[in-house]
Amino acid sequence: MEPLTTEMILVMMMIGVAIFLFIAEWIRVDVVAILMMVALPLLHLVTPKEAFVGFSSNAVISIIAVIIIGAGLDKTGLINRLVRPVLRVAGRSESRVVIAISLTVAGISSFMQNIGAAALFLPAIQRVSKMLKIPLSRLLMPIGFSAILGGTITLVGCSPLILLNDLLEPFHLKPFHLFDVTPIGLALVASGIACFILFGRFILPKGSVESEEEGGPSGLRNALEELGAPFELHTPSDFTHYREPVLVEDLKRRYLVNVVGIIEPPDFKLLSPRPETEVRSDIDLLVYGREKDVQRMAEEEGMTLKDELEIFKEDVSDTTSGTVEAVVAPRSPVAGKTLNQLNLQDRFRVTPLALYRHGETYRAEIGDLILNVGDAILIQGSWRRLKLLQEERTLLFTTPIDVELMRPEKALWAGLWLGVALTMIMVFKLQLSVSLMTGALGMVITRVLSIDEAYSAVDWRTIFLLAGLIPLGIATEKTGTAAWIAHAVLNAIGTVQPIVLLTVIGILSTIFTLVISNVGATVLLVPLVVNMAIAADADPRMAALVVGLATSNSFMLPTHQVNALYMGPGRYRSVDFMKAGLVISVVFIVVMIGMIYLVYGL
Repeated sequence: MEPLTTEMILVMMMIGVAIFLFIAEWIRVDVVAILMMVALPLLHLVTPKEAFVGFSSNAVISIIAVIIIGAGLDKTGLINRLVRPVLRVAGRSESRVVIAISLTVAGISSFMQNIGAAALFLPAIQRVSKMLKIPLSRLLMPIGFSAILGGTITLVGCSPLILLNDLLEPFHLKPFHLFDVTPIGLALVASGIACFILFGRFILPKGSVESEEEGGPSGLRNALEELGAPFELHTPSDFTHYREPVLVEDLKRRYLVNVVGIIEPPDFKLLSPRPETEVRSDIDLLVYGREKDVQRMAEEEGMTLKDELEIFKEDVSDTTSGTVEAVVAPRSPVAGKTLNQLNLQDRFRVTPLALYRHGETYRAEIGDLILNVGDAILIQGSWRRLKLLQEERTLLFTTPIDVELMRPEKALWAGLWLGVALTMIMVFKLQLSVSLMTGALGMVITRVLSIDEAYSAVDWRTIFLLAGLIPLGIATEKTGTAAWIAHAVLNAIGTVQPIVLLTVIGILSTIFTLVISNVGATVLLVPLVVNMAIAADADPRMAALVVGLATSNSFMLPTHQVNALYMGPGRYRSVDFMKAGLVISVVFIVVMIGMIYLVYGL
């Protein structure tokens, strides 16, 4: 074995400093990465060009592109459409939500880069957290770890497994097929999810639900809850026979129910109808109200209450519409006027639902009330219409709606560019970064996203974290430090049983992938462990397979791309990854070795 050189000692010291700063958290992790990026060329361990090569690396550019693609898919509501049936199965249980989304992300990760699956689902997971009031920190880590584990299900799920057959070719060993690793990968995914379900309360941070509702009048919040939910009804064919015309305002006055959508014959959909709009026979209505009030109206008026929304389903989805608060500010031109005079239904196609004043909530006949400074109004409508009302600046909105302005009409373009990117990767075998950046650029050109929205979607802390750690991996390989460590460990264990040898290889691969890239660890270790297995009279294919799988066992530090991506939004600390990652890493090695023994024998 080669002697330890000064450069090797310096690299080991830099690795130790980086790990210590990750643990101590004296400075942010992205600043630690920048520190490595600057210190390594100063110590002549890498060249200045190598120090900044991370910003042009395939991995970092791919992450930027896939984040932009994910933002575009979320902006058009496509990801929400995928998440909706998953949530329908999961219900409101935190455990079932984690299981359902984790399995979905793991399945997608088995055929595409895990960072891609993780980035695509990030906006949807954030919405689920707010909707179900589950702390984001309790969702992101299990789902992120599942994205990493999903890469072990097929031979194309992660870069190390993709490289594996190429690395075995010089040794004339039988190549692995696409689904040879599937039983092992499925067991790893199942065990990882099971750990969070069984021990999540002990290994996950408590976290808190980010409230979007702070600062608003508490009475109006209560009114929002009292207003109930959307319901769809159908009027009977003889609804208008032998009676005075029934108007929208009549239903609100009699039953405290707000009609926010109505079908005008023959099939014209009218949202936010005027109070004097007549309710006709054999049409559909969309109303907001408490279930008991809606049921009472249906019974007394002979209407049919549908089990779920049908005609108006897309009109009240979170991606297209919602409810906001608007306050009459001092010197507002609407002070002294009534809602009827403002005529919001005609001008903006939005519906005032309730008015809050001096601790009292008014829901019926609010159109004739004279507005005073400080009055708060609850308004329902599409995000686009509400945005127009906000821009008029006659009312002060207390609920931000900028982030909610969706573009469902661009969904086809978003799906098309995702398909183009995936086709370039899987069919034409083009480089990942080029293919994904093509999809991202296409979304900007077709105005799925503006270029400013694309820039703001990227978490630049993640980019600097990854780009800053890449030169540390280069220094570790370039100076021979990685090879020296591998030889030292393998020589130290001597001749052992095959199962012990594979376990040691799994542990060594796990340690390496925490410090250098999983691709670098795989390229370095596969030739070493194959030779070691041949000398120990063990199966060299299994030794190489352990490296290909164990380089995905990167949970204890936020150095993996998925961990780095989720660290900011989840507000995780390095110690959070260490606590949960240690448990998952141990389970990973045990399950991996056990499944290899069961599937292939040793």
